[in-house]
Amino acid sequence: MAYPDTFEGFAVHDPSKWSEVKKIQFTPRPFQEDDVDIKIEACGICSSDIHTISGGWGQPKLPSIVGHEIVGTVVRVGSKVDNIKVGDTVGMGAMCWADLTCDVCKSKNENYCPNWIDTYDDAYPDGSRTYGGYSNYARCNKEFAFKIPKGLSVEGVAPMLCAGITTYSPLKRNNIGPGKKVGVVGIGGLGHFALQFAKALGAEVYAISRNDKKKADALKLGADYFIETEKEGWNLPYKYKFDLIISTANSSQNFDLDAYVSTLNIGAKFVSVGLPEDKMEMNAGSFIKNGCYFGSSHLGNREEMKEMLELAAEKGIEAWYEPISISQEGIKNGLEKLHRNDVKYRFTLTNYGKQFE
Repeated sequence: MAYPDTFEGFAVHDPSKWSEVKKIQFTPRPFQEDDVDIKIEACGICSSDIHTISGGWGQPKLPSIVGHEIVGTVVRVGSKVDNIKVGDTVGMGAMCWADLTCDVCKSKNENYCPNWIDTYDDAYPDGSRTYGGYSNYARCNKEFAFKIPKGLSVEGVAPMLCAGITTYSPLKRNNIGPGKKVGVVGIGGLGHFALQFAKALGAEVYAISRNDKKKADALKLGADYFIETEKEGWNLPYKYKFDLIISTANSSQNFDLDAYVSTLNIGAKFVSVGLPEDKMEMNAGSFIKNGCYFGSSHLGNREEMKEMLELAAEKGIEAWYEPISISQEGIKNGLEKLHRNDVKYRFTLTNYGKQFE
């Protein structure tokens, strides 16, 4: 059988061999009247993929097909879909309202959230599995499909559908704009978007990294200043400086949170979006002097996704990415290099037409 009855994708079958994938056929959930089918043309490789298939965030549902930074062409729409038509180029991303405008958030019902579940490694109430973008097609509710503005390439915009919205949302929710000072910790897959969006919103932007290896890139990406944290007392000149710090660090080893907190302005926030698997230690007393806050950000909502894409088109923002032709070998290489942080700054799977005919 073939589309629309079955889809094909590259699946992990063993978390201990998380970079090894095999092509399988799978049955998508039944098509609904408010659904959209997307023929995939590009998909970002995200660190979330590795955390999932390796068991870093808990035992995955096997076989697991990951990938939640999907861009492609709409090939089918349900009878109740009024915002998208066949032939549109759309993105399907990792999105959650997470802002208490949603009844599920209000009721704190974590058992089923239709605004979250259209990603991968999950299940619908009817038992149907969710599969990601290392596949030839994706099926999603219309609320998860976003028209891609003209001027953005499918390869360059794909990583924006997780990494981009993850960093754009906290900037937007904390009213970042002209006159605000933003620190971005880490220049990588997330951080390189945070720098671009903070600059595009008009903020004064500080790139914060362990050393100066990525200084030139950070300045090209929009940073006005560069801070090296390996220098003794690096934080002292910046006390009470920042209105917001976005931390994209994916490890908490040798991470002096107290030093970062000291650079926050009165009542400012430290927002962690890197989601390290290991624990992060903090001293409660460090928050007292400036009355600051520590928290995280849960992706972004639909309106923020639309705003981000429009801003990216207006300002010419795309991922700094390396293309990889989708295949067993390509996926393995991309996952392993990402795990080693050997990427500048995202990988995008491409050439779907050659692999899925």
